[in-house]
Amino acid sequence: MKILNLYAGIGGNRKLWGDEHEITAVEIDPKIAKIYQYFFSNDKVIVTDAHQYLLEHYKEFDFIWSSPPCPTHSITNHFLNAQGVIRYPDMALWQEIIFLKTFFHGKFVVENVKSYYEPLIKPQPAGRHYFWSNFNISNKKIVCKFNIANMRASTRKDGKDNEKSLELFHGISLKDYDDKVIDKRKLLRNCVKPELGLHVFNCAFKEIQQILTKSETQSTKPTREEQDKLPII
Repeated sequence: MKILNLYAGIGGNRKLWGDEHEITAVEIDPKIAKIYQYFFSNDKVIVTDAHQYLLEHYKEFDFIWSSPPCPTHSITNHFLNAQGVIRYPDMALWQEIIFLKTFFHGKFVVENVKSYYEPLIKPQPAGRHYFWSNFNISNKKIVCKFNIANMRASTRKDGKDNEKSLELFHGISLKDYDDKVIDKRKLLRNCVKPELGLHVFNCAFKEIQQILTKSETQSTKPTREEQDKLPII
């Protein structure tokens, strides 16, 4: 199966997907892309603008995951606005959701943080995230025993303590990378927890797995309608 992983970061969402699929990751920052490539050496990594790449290549894939930048949507904008950070929400998020819902014939998911405003299109919440997709995503409780950036500063961990907590939380270590070259804390905070990434991935193909199991049990071919739901492998 051909998978497109947009705004790939260091690959938190992709960590537990395995290596049996043909995965293309798109990340605009060369330093971050290099880390992703080290973690997932079998993936094809492209350094370019993910938003434009989606327009030009969406037909080439069976499953698309997109995680557009979240800062302008996050609930942190409430106190940032009070501090003088005045900005519009980045509408690229909504462009991608509408585009994929309308024109993409495979399975897709667009991920972002829970927003400070009422979503323009109803999402499926899971953990601290919103998801928009063309399949059902069951909610998965993610236990987080430390504070995150958009919570009270009085209980928030800072610096190295926060970085270590994030590494343990995601099961991803960046200890071999220079703090002066990359913002490790930001990279880790931007990750989707790998268990949640796998949960969403499995939800996308649960229906297909059920079809295949039924077919094997009955020793019959899937119906035409069922065949249309199968991915191109």
